[in-house]
Amino acid sequence: MTITYRLGDSLYVNMTNRCSNRCDFCIRNYGDGIGGSGDLWLDREPTVDETVQDILKNVSGCKELVFCGYGEPLMRLDDVIAVIKAVKPKIGIPVRINTNGQADLIHGRQTAKELAGLVDTVSISLNAPNAKEYEALCHSDYGEKAFDAILKYAADCKKYIPNVVFSVVDVMDKEDIEKCRKIAEDIGVIFRVREMIK
Repeated sequence: MTITYRLGDSLYVNMTNRCSNRCDFCIRNYGDGIGGSGDLWLDREPTVDETVQDILKNVSGCKELVFCGYGEPLMRLDDVIAVIKAVKPKIGIPVRINTNGQADLIHGRQTAKELAGLVDTVSISLNAPNAKEYEALCHSDYGEKAFDAILKYAADCKKYIPNVVFSVVDVMDKEDIEKCRKIAEDIGVIFRVREMIK
């Protein structure tokens, strides 16, 4: 079971394969892992203790801890928080969460505040300039209402987390990328165009 894997100088944490999206561009559509990660499909979800031990065993030399595997990490919000509380004082490096931004919909409550003091960066996949295009691309369990929830989540995160990022994949047309950039600017978060990984 691959709980953690290294990409560059970051240690990535793979705690779940569950996701509220089924994005057309998702790396899961193209294989079982990324780089030298090994198989990221889980037979079962690792416990908090297993995850903590795996991080502590493998984090040496890493400059960032990133919760991003073959699922939406905030499906397991409470467990992610428990893991960060256990490891952050020991590892001394920044913590990032890569998310689809639907945690509030998943858990039925506002969740950004729960990450305050624990997470240094939240990177939210925006990937479309409006609700209709987002649903056509990402196929959320929550339909078109996911888009507005993502925008609200980003605005909430900004109150509690030092770095909030909206990202899009570079296969989008340039006009849509610029529309997404404007959304990020209006909310006051960082904007990043990321390379599609296959």
